[in-house]
Amino acid sequence: MKFIDLVRILVRGGRGGNGCLSFRREKYIPKGGPDGGDGGVGGSVILRAVSGIHTLADFEYEKTFRAESAEAGKGKCMHGKDGEDLVIDVPCGTIIRDAESKEILADLLEPEERFVVARGGRGGRGNIHFSSSVRRAPRFAEKGLDGEERYILMELKLIADVGLIGMPNAGKSSLLAAISNAHPKIAGYPFTTLSPNLGILSVDDEKIVIADVPGLIEGAHQNKGLGHYFLRHVERTRVIVHVLDIGLGEPETILEHWKSIREECEMYNPELLSRPYMVVGNKIDLPDARRNIDALSSFFRKSDIPFVTLSALTGEGIQPLIDAIVTSCRASSRPKSDTRLAPVQDLSLKTLRRDRFDRVQIIPQADGSFLVLQPSLERAVQRYDFDQEDALPRFAKLLKRYKVEELLMEAGAQTGDTILIGALEFDFEPDKVE
Repeated sequence: MKFIDLVRILVRGGRGGNGCLSFRREKYIPKGGPDGGDGGVGGSVILRAVSGIHTLADFEYEKTFRAESAEAGKGKCMHGKDGEDLVIDVPCGTIIRDAESKEILADLLEPEERFVVARGGRGGRGNIHFSSSVRRAPRFAEKGLDGEERYILMELKLIADVGLIGMPNAGKSSLLAAISNAHPKIAGYPFTTLSPNLGILSVDDEKIVIADVPGLIEGAHQNKGLGHYFLRHVERTRVIVHVLDIGLGEPETILEHWKSIREECEMYNPELLSRPYMVVGNKIDLPDARRNIDALSSFFRKSDIPFVTLSALTGEGIQPLIDAIVTSCRASSRPKSDTRLAPVQDLSLKTLRRDRFDRVQIIPQADGSFLVLQPSLERAVQRYDFDQEDALPRFAKLLKRYKVEELLMEAGAQTGDTILIGALEFDFEPDKVE
């Protein structure tokens, strides 16, 4: 099973539909008034955690995801159809980050948890909303807004039932192949495994996910070698199996390797030492391994740590290990985790927009122009179709409401200076709006 645990993708919410500029035209009703309907809301991109996926490999080649855009409003007060949401399934344990700021947006830990990563654009209002006792025939309708667009990083903190840890070349990949259906690449040199391999151990009607993760070196907690790339995958396993090469040197040397890895785990996250834990003495088929078994068994028995000896190559001792893993997993069912890196998003609540109260900022530019920053004004530039007859007067009144003219004059703007608001550029002409 190919394992991909870090991907960068582009997500785009669907565009909102334009509002309709329309007037009621029926026989015997010559002046029916405005009847333009609203545009629909664009679809959102939603990430959903599911339990049946264990890798981000599906995103290795497909990098762009866009939700459906909404339809425009129509006459007779008909609203446009909303765009369909795009739901993307990801493995449980996926952390979502903003690709630019690296801020953690979501931590999808449990099945069916969802996160709206790119919201669809709001639909524009039809001209039916802009009629009044003064203006009976408004020739103005809003455009729909673009959906949110962002690059995100998805990082998988593996949620396997069992994590195989150990020094490079301890035989973890061979052991994984011997106890599960995995077929990892295996060779006789350190760092054969450069990314985690997954295997499934099927027992009765139960499936136990086993992960062979890259080997550790001293200083891994400081991100040396494969470092954090290794350690982050151990954090969410419920049983840790430490694999030792007991054919390598004297018992003291082997125990030094064991202590070194325990220390790296502790310095990275002390909670790792409280997980259900067992040690496997691998490679008993080697000539020097048999003489180390008694000393190692005595040490781990005194430390009250389960110790199993076997040969992943010949298969000797594999079944006792399988039995021990199954027993430990059944006794240590993974509880629903309350420890997460980001809060769960409440999709039942609508975000209240209060940016209309944000103050207006005037920023002089090097070329003599002036940049106006205010979220509601910038959004109005997107929504207004300035080819429509009533758009410009409405926008001018909006500028007056926010006292943009006075603020520009305080900042030193003079008649004829260029003013920038979002994508709109115009010449400053004070005292033109009454």
